[in-house]
Amino acid sequence: MKDATPQTIYLADYAPYPWVIDSVALTFRLSPNGTRVISKIAFRPNPASAGGEFFLHGEHLRLISAKIDGVAVTPDVTDKGLTCAVPDGPFLWEAEVEIDPEANTALEGLYMSNGMYCTQCEAEGFRRITYYPDRPDVMAVFTVRVESDLPVLLSNGDPVAQGAGFAEWHDPWPKPAYLFALVAGDLVATSDSFTTMEGREVALNIWVRPGDEGKCAFGLEALKASMKWDEDVYGRAYDLDIFNIVAVDDFNAGAMENKGLNIFNSALILASPATSTDRDFERIEAVIAHEYFHNWTGNRITCRDWFQLCLKEGLTVFRDQQFTGDMRSHAVKRIEDAILLRARQFREDNGPLAHPVRPESFIEINNFYTITVYEKGAELIGMLKRLVGDADYTRALDLYFSRHDGDAATIEDWLAVFEDATGRDLTQFKRWYAQAGTPRVAVTDDFKDGVYTLHFEQKTNPTPGQDEKLPQVIPIAVGLLNPDGSEAVATRILEMTEATQSFTFTGLAARPFPSILRGFSAPVILERDSSMDERAFLLAHDTDPFNKWDAGRALARDVMQAIVTQGAPAPRAYLDGLAAVLRDDSLDPAFRALVLSLPSEDDTAQTLADAGHTPDPTAIYHAHEALRVQIAQHLQDILPRIYAQNQVDGPYSPDAAAAGNRALGNAVLAFITRLDGGAQAAQQYAAADNMTQQLAALSCLLATGKGDDQVQAFYDQWQADRLVMDKWFALQVANAAPEQAAQTARTLTQHALFDWRNPNRFRSVFGALAGNTAGFHAADGAGYDLLADWLIKLDPANPQTAARMTAAFETWRRFGPDRQARMRVALDRIGKTKGLSPDTGEMVARILG
Repeated sequence: MKDATPQTIYLADYAPYPWVIDSVALTFRLSPNGTRVISKIAFRPNPASAGGEFFLHGEHLRLISAKIDGVAVTPDVTDKGLTCAVPDGPFLWEAEVEIDPEANTALEGLYMSNGMYCTQCEAEGFRRITYYPDRPDVMAVFTVRVESDLPVLLSNGDPVAQGAGFAEWHDPWPKPAYLFALVAGDLVATSDSFTTMEGREVALNIWVRPGDEGKCAFGLEALKASMKWDEDVYGRAYDLDIFNIVAVDDFNAGAMENKGLNIFNSALILASPATSTDRDFERIEAVIAHEYFHNWTGNRITCRDWFQLCLKEGLTVFRDQQFTGDMRSHAVKRIEDAILLRARQFREDNGPLAHPVRPESFIEINNFYTITVYEKGAELIGMLKRLVGDADYTRALDLYFSRHDGDAATIEDWLAVFEDATGRDLTQFKRWYAQAGTPRVAVTDDFKDGVYTLHFEQKTNPTPGQDEKLPQVIPIAVGLLNPDGSEAVATRILEMTEATQSFTFTGLAARPFPSILRGFSAPVILERDSSMDERAFLLAHDTDPFNKWDAGRALARDVMQAIVTQGAPAPRAYLDGLAAVLRDDSLDPAFRALVLSLPSEDDTAQTLADAGHTPDPTAIYHAHEALRVQIAQHLQDILPRIYAQNQVDGPYSPDAAAAGNRALGNAVLAFITRLDGGAQAAQQYAAADNMTQQLAALSCLLATGKGDDQVQAFYDQWQADRLVMDKWFALQVANAAPEQAAQTARTLTQHALFDWRNPNRFRSVFGALAGNTAGFHAADGAGYDLLADWLIKLDPANPQTAARMTAAFETWRRFGPDRQARMRVALDRIGKTKGLSPDTGEMVARILG
C-alpha cells in the first residue's frame, strides 16, 4: 500500500538526476504470481547534476539480489525504493526482483488481463516492475528479453532474436521508463505495411484475442492514414521497422503511446459496423492518430518532468484535432471540441479542481491527467498558431523537432522556438500555462458616423491558490455582418493584451452585427448583452460555422433558463431559427444535427448558477423534456422528410458523409419519438443493420420511458460481446428517469456481467450515473450514496480509476443546502475510509477545499 501521507512535489524543486544511464538490459521470466525481472543498467555520473544520493524507485517489489560491478551489495530498501552506496565513476547495476502480475489490480506496471501479460507505465508504473530512476528526464536505450511459453512475446523497438520460449527486442531510441512496454499472450495479428517517405518499409500489426481479428481493419487503415498525414503536414516519418498495437480489455486509460508498441483499451481499437457506432469509429480514428503522433511529440521529444505533461499532451491533442478535421469536417470538429471544453474543462476551471495547464505542484501525478492539461493545453497550441500564422507555426515546429529531438523538454523550450522562429515576445502568453481559470471577456459596442467600436474587458475569477490574475493574450477572431446578412468585414484576429481594450472598424454604411470569437479562437467565456433577435439573425446568417452554431446554442440556453425560472414557452424566433437551419439542405447534415442538440442539463445548471439562481436538477430535467416536446411540435411538418432524406442506403460505411446523415436522422428521430410514442424508433430498431442505428433507436425509446422489450432483445443478441455490453449497461443508466437512475445503477451492479474490477464496465455504470445529472443529483441523495459506496470498494483495487470517478462530486457547491449537505456526507465518508489511497484522498481533499 502506498504511504498514507504522501509528499507534495513542486516544480520549483526540480533537479537533474545525478546519473546518466547508457544502456538498460532487462530479462523477464514470466509467471502469473512470481515473475522474475533481471536488470543490468549502466550508470555514470551526470555532469549536469550537483550530485546526490543514489536512489532507485521501486514499489511492490521483492528484491532477490543486487550487484554493483558484479559484487553483491545490500541496499537500504523501503516501500518507495532503495538507496545504495555507489562508485564515483561509471558502474554496472544488476538486480533481480520478483513481482506478482496476477495480483496487480491497480493496472499499473506489469499486470494480467484475461491471461495476457500487459504493462502500463505512464506516469509512474515502471517502479512496479524493477528498481529504476522512474522519471521522464532519465532516458536510455533498452534491450529486452522475454521468456515464456506463450506464443506472442512483444516489447518496444524492433525484434532482434526469437526462439522456443523467448523473444528479444531492441529499441535504439533513448526513452524514459514510462514508455516501456511488454505484452505476452495468446494473440493473433491483423497485419499490413506502410512505406515511409524515406523509403522505410514498416510492418504494421494489430494484436487481439482470438475472435476479435475481424474488428481490426478500420484501425489499420486509420493507422496508415495517420502515418501519411504526419509526413504530409508535419514532415515526420516513422523510425522503426515495425509498429505494433495490442488491444487490452483491462486498461485504466484509452491508450498508451509506448515506443513501437502502443497498448490500447479494447474499446478504442476494435470496430465493426455491427458492434460500433459512428462515434466509436471517429474516436478510434482520432485515438490511433493521437498515439501515433506521440512518436514525435512525446517519445522522440518527451517532457523533462511531469509538470510539463501539457507539452506532449496538449500538442498531440491539437495535432489529432487537425487530423480529424482533415479527415472529416473542420467546422463540426471545432464545435465538438468547444462543447467538450465548455462542458468539462470550464467546469473544472470554475471549481475546486481548477489548476493551471502546467501545475506548480502535485501529490499524485495521475490526478493531473485532466481535461485542463489535454484539451486546454491543445487550445494554447491553437492560439499560438492563430497569433503567429500558419507559415511561422510550421517554421517553429521544424525548429522544435530539430533542436529538441532526443530531449526531455519544457514549456520554456517550446515557447523559445516560437520566439526564435518569429521574433515575438511570448512572456505574456506564458501566463496561459501558469494561471488557472477561464477568462471572461465582457464586450460592449457603439456605432457612430460609419465607425464601429468594440470594447473588451477581460477578467479571470480567483481559483484555489491564485487570487490575483494578470491580463492574458487573447486572440479574438471577429467578423462583421451587414443588416442584409452579407459580410461587411471578413474575419480579423484582434490581439487583446490589456485588461480593457477597444478596436475600431471604419467606413461602414450601417451598424453591423458582430460575429465575435469566430472559430472559438480562444478558450474564454464571452459575456455580451444581445437580443434574441440578434442571436436569431446570427443563427440564420453568420458565415462562420462555429458562431452560427453558437448563436443557436446561446438562444437555447436563454430559452432553457426562462423555462426553468419562469415557466415560459420557447419563443417563436428560436423555433423558427431551428426550422430554418433544418430546412437548409446546403448545410452539412452533421452540422445541422449539432444545431438541433440542446445544451446539456449540466450546462443549464451552470448557466443558472452564473445568473444567480440555485439550480434544481429535477426542474432542469423537466424543462429539457418540455423544450424537446415544443421543438418537436413546431417542426412536426418537416421532421418526417428530414428523417427520410437522411436514411443511408447500401452497406454501412463510417465515412464522414454517411455518419453525418445518420447523425441528423437520429437527431430528428429523438424529436419524432416525442410525438409518435416511439413507433418510428421501434421500427428503426427492428430494421437496424448497424450499431449506430440500433443504439440510437434504443436510446430514443428509453428516453421516453419505453423500450423494455428492446433492452432484453439487445441483451439476448449481444451478451457475448463485452464491448457492446458496456453500451447496454451505460444506456440504461444514462436514460433512466431521475427518480430511477440510482436504483437502475444499483440493480445493474448485481448483474452477472457486471465486473467492477474492469474499468470499462465500472465506468459504463457509474460514469453513466454521474452523467445523468438529474438522476445523480436526485433529491434523496441515493446517487451520491451509491457512488460513494462503490468508490470505497474500488479504491483498494484500482485507486487510479476511483480517484478519477471522484470528480463526479466536483460541482457540489453549485447546488442548494440539502444537496450540498448530502454530497458533503458522501465525500467525508470516502475521505475518512481507512487505508484510502493517496490518489483518491487527494481528490476528495481538493474537492472539499
